[in-house]
Amino acid sequence: MLLQISPSLRHVTVLPGKGLKEFIKVKVASRRLSYRMLFYSLLFFTFLLRFVFVLTAVDNIDGENKCSSIGCLGKKLRPKILGRSLESNVPEVIYGILDQPLGKDELEGRSDIPQTLEEFMIQMREGGYDAKTFAIKLREMVTFMEQRTREAKIQEYLYRHVASSSIPKQLHCLGLRLASEHSNNAAARLQLPSAELVPALVDNNYFHFVLASDNVLAASVVAKSLVRNSLRPQKVVLHIITDRKTYYPMQAWFSLHPLTPAIIEVKALHHFDWFTKGKVPVLEAMEKDQNVRSQFRGGSSTIVANATENPKVIAAKLQALSPKYNSVMNHIRIHLPELFSSLSKVVFLDDDIVVQSDLTPLWDIDMNGKVNGAVETCTGDDKFVMSKRLKSYLNFSHALISQNFDPNECAWAYGMNIFDLDAWRKTNISSTYHYWVEQNIKSDLSLWQLGTLPPGLIAFHGHVHAIDPFWHMLGLGYQETTSLDEAKSAGVIHFNGRAKPWLDIAFPHLRPLWTKYIDFSDYFIKSCHIRKL
Repeated sequence: MLLQISPSLRHVTVLPGKGLKEFIKVKVASRRLSYRMLFYSLLFFTFLLRFVFVLTAVDNIDGENKCSSIGCLGKKLRPKILGRSLESNVPEVIYGILDQPLGKDELEGRSDIPQTLEEFMIQMREGGYDAKTFAIKLREMVTFMEQRTREAKIQEYLYRHVASSSIPKQLHCLGLRLASEHSNNAAARLQLPSAELVPALVDNNYFHFVLASDNVLAASVVAKSLVRNSLRPQKVVLHIITDRKTYYPMQAWFSLHPLTPAIIEVKALHHFDWFTKGKVPVLEAMEKDQNVRSQFRGGSSTIVANATENPKVIAAKLQALSPKYNSVMNHIRIHLPELFSSLSKVVFLDDDIVVQSDLTPLWDIDMNGKVNGAVETCTGDDKFVMSKRLKSYLNFSHALISQNFDPNECAWAYGMNIFDLDAWRKTNISSTYHYWVEQNIKSDLSLWQLGTLPPGLIAFHGHVHAIDPFWHMLGLGYQETTSLDEAKSAGVIHFNGRAKPWLDIAFPHLRPLWTKYIDFSDYFIKSCHIRKL
């Protein structure tokens, strides 16, 4: 291509390189205007070249690959203008440094790592660091803070585990004093219930409630709240099941603190004929389960020492060590049809609940042939309480689970359940429960890790009737953000979780819902220094 400019600068002719006689004439109005246009054109191109040079120099300083000014203009145009991204102004070198992992050993003993954002900013201002050093310092500080946060979280879980697994000295004192009273005071050894009321224990015209507990104080709150809020307390029968060591204290308490006109029965497991004859599957499963846990899980120190596991996984394993999850009181509900062979329907209550409403309308619920009336826990956005599905409890990476169950199927809650015992006796629920507990033991507890709810979810699969959430509000033992007003409006509140209301770690604003059913002027309560806190 040829460019010809006339001496007068009035004509500019462009001739194609192939000899074609085509040309373009640009007519310029006057000589003075032409000089001005040329001047401005040269000025613009000079500025453009300097701008390109500066951008290229900055790219090289930021640590990107070396390139010429022309080459930099052709960088991937993602969208980009002159090699600069419109998406982010962060130099690539920062991303590169932050992507590199940093081991714990690299930070061991280091005293130059900023402890706060303020210290970090002071170092940056005074040091005059480039982008690469900035990224290194930032990565060290964030990694160090993450490690400290993880360690603090694990310590919190460990302390909560210790606090929730131990027996407070006040409760231990109460048990000892009541046992002594049982041996010294005939009034503490009354037959419960009295002889004339014994027929009511098998009469289906009464409302039968079952409570399994080895905690005298907790059982007293459940019983008192149940009877006080009942509209027909004279028709209420509460069957309290306990273990051998707690039987005398439990009998002494309810002998000395009657809840008339309600009928209270206190019975130890060894008093049941069914429980003392032959092999009891739940006891065998518990013994094997305990052996597996002690052999493969180790103690709490072993669990906490794991430096790579997620703190929430560590918390779950610590919770699995809780004596509660290997207590016969926690497993005995699966044998309700055998324990109460004459009854047609019962409501089973955990000992960490408080009844706040009359529960007799539960007998009017049409179960549609189902066995277990329970509140479903997949009906809300709360990820800790009301958004639970089977995948929240069962390990669906295991073939035995994934081949038999739907991970998105709704879960339900133990704690306040209506059981149709007549319908239950027509099923194989109990044997299914023991089969899956055995499978979990054989698989080194890999189907689920803790509790009686996971095998319950399996055993009662297809036998659950959903009831109104009003009847059972969960989460008061591990969710401090629970609304007090919402808790007050529920029929039954459940302190499931570590922060039991009888422990010092209970949530202060929720604990009064439980303590209102304790008479702190009672002789035994005062002598063991049990206070409202």
